[in-house]
Amino acid sequence: MAKKVVGYIKLQVKAGQANPSPPVGPALGQRGLNIMEFCKAFNAATQKLEPGLPVPVIITAYSDRTFTFITKSTPATTLLKKAAGISSGSKRPNTEKVGKVTRKQLEEIAKAKEPDLTAADLDAAVRTIAGSARSMGLVVEG
Repeated sequence: MAKKVVGYIKLQVKAGQANPSPPVGPALGQRGLNIMEFCKAFNAATQKLEPGLPVPVIITAYSDRTFTFITKSTPATTLLKKAAGISSGSKRPNTEKVGKVTRKQLEEIAKAKEPDLTAADLDAAVRTIAGSARSMGLVVEG
């Protein structure tokens, strides 16, 4: 018999740095899941990624207090801020520009994000990422 799904938990945890403190501990604890087991499994799954990058994770909780999780790719905004070398986006994106990104940087980000994007091809994915960049107040070159 298949396990009954009790719920889904969506979190953003830094790669290789999951620990029982908030937000991980309370989110898993209220569902009765083993927090340390998740932390060890998540850290093992994300050890190849750059430490400190936020990684979205969807945890599926089952009625027998077990869980499975799926990691997604790092958010585009984080990758764009890293590529442009800025700490935060513009408060007024259409009037105040805070940095620049090149077409090549957008293509690299689109390739990294491709499994999670709904774009039909790489060019469409690049256009999606370029739109995110413009909405953060970045100038897109190329």
